[in-house]
Amino acid sequence: MVSAMKTSHVMIVALALAAPTMANAQGNLQSDAEAAHYVQRIESLDDAGPQINAVIVFDRDATAKAGAAMRGNTRLNGRTVLVKDNIETSEWATTAGSLALKDNRTGRDAPMITNLRAAGGVVLGKTNLSEWANIRDNSSTSGWSAVGGLTRNPHGIDRNTCGSSSGSGAAIAAGFAWAAIGTETDGSITCPASVNGVVGFKPTVGMISRTHVVPISHSQDTAGPMARSVQDAAMLLTALAGSDPADPATAEADARKTDFSAGLGNSTLQGVRIGVLRKQVGNRGDVRTLFDTALADMVRAGAVLVDIDFEPNGEMYRDEYAVLLFELREDMGTYLRSLPGADMPRSLSDLIAFNEANSAAEMRWFGQSIFLEAEAATDRSAYEKARANALKLAGAEGIDRLLAENEVAFLVAPTTGPAWVSDLVNGDHFSGGIGAGSLAAIAGYPHLTVPMGAVEGLPVGLSIMSGKWRDHDVLKAGAAYERARTAALPEPSLARWQPAPAE
Repeated sequence: MVSAMKTSHVMIVALALAAPTMANAQGNLQSDAEAAHYVQRIESLDDAGPQINAVIVFDRDATAKAGAAMRGNTRLNGRTVLVKDNIETSEWATTAGSLALKDNRTGRDAPMITNLRAAGGVVLGKTNLSEWANIRDNSSTSGWSAVGGLTRNPHGIDRNTCGSSSGSGAAIAAGFAWAAIGTETDGSITCPASVNGVVGFKPTVGMISRTHVVPISHSQDTAGPMARSVQDAAMLLTALAGSDPADPATAEADARKTDFSAGLGNSTLQGVRIGVLRKQVGNRGDVRTLFDTALADMVRAGAVLVDIDFEPNGEMYRDEYAVLLFELREDMGTYLRSLPGADMPRSLSDLIAFNEANSAAEMRWFGQSIFLEAEAATDRSAYEKARANALKLAGAEGIDRLLAENEVAFLVAPTTGPAWVSDLVNGDHFSGGIGAGSLAAIAGYPHLTVPMGAVEGLPVGLSIMSGKWRDHDVLKAGAAYERARTAALPEPSLARWQPAPAE
């Protein structure tokens, strides 16, 4: 995105301070005024000022569209939503961050976008992402794409946004929209939500259609909401969810969906048994301290905590990777062959060839080792065996067994550690062995992350997981924790990270 608008430091600070006011007053402000406010923030803070670089393209007519949607007396009533740029919308190209798809203007709305508009949501724009949803190379830097460049974390613009829904997480943290849509295969909603200090929800796989979404894996892919509160995330999920005849995984969605925001305002943890995944807290003392505070908040709210000593079988991760490689080649080819236009890539091998031919732009910072592995992953029998084993270890012998044997309703752990310094040369720097999100990702079960505090001004989230189709229950538990939370949450600095003064 390019804008000629230049913003003074005073204006940047004023806009930054205005963001929480907007977040806390959704019911009191007109949606057209909200839309105008968000457009102004994108122009001033994403295109100019600190250049968060979360939004690739946006609709300057969003104010008028929000006003028109308000007159329809719909569920979302003109609220603005940013959409990850691997989800098709009729207005713009859908690129997945790659120059290979820069002209991918299908004129189609993904079914989830059709649902969003029908509910009165306004598509404000498309967000940057880790290119190809971070499945191209093992040495990638999250938040970078050839189309969108590097997204910056609003809590420290030299810090990473995680991925692959990097722009969606950063945009909500910076106050660029009411909510955003991300997608996840394993961690791509929950990690960026955690490190950007927002709520992220990965629903049960099959709750939201994946049609017209650039894929990785039909076994694990799902879209989900990212917002500033659990209530807002639940409202957006309600708008997106539903069955789609073109996506067999969603066959039960119409029967399973509900008003996911109902009952959140008075949900409680009183008497609720919660499993604490102690080995997934990791080895960082600062994250452990935040987690202990979150646990104490839950106890004060009436929860009964049950310590769980669990270590996933390593075969789960090995077999998940085998599944993703096989499904990437097949599912990507199916998607690419669906695209209109004579000059579009039609297979993973076409993408590999494109990257090689355009290596200066596409492979300056990292290669395509995963693409190459996926192209060679053709053994269907091995794939089917790997999928069955990974699913068993994450589901029946993972989350399902832990819930049943410990008689708990939910599992909790920190989501991940604080954001690391972005490093295009050396790639990502995860630390601490923190989190258990792969269990929910592989099993296809719901996983919510809610901010639980910060390490030196850098946010860290609390993960809440449960069994298949228990999405509403998980959201209720998250809302109850949100009300009980005592930890202070940081405001985005929109500047380079600085350590807090020593006490």
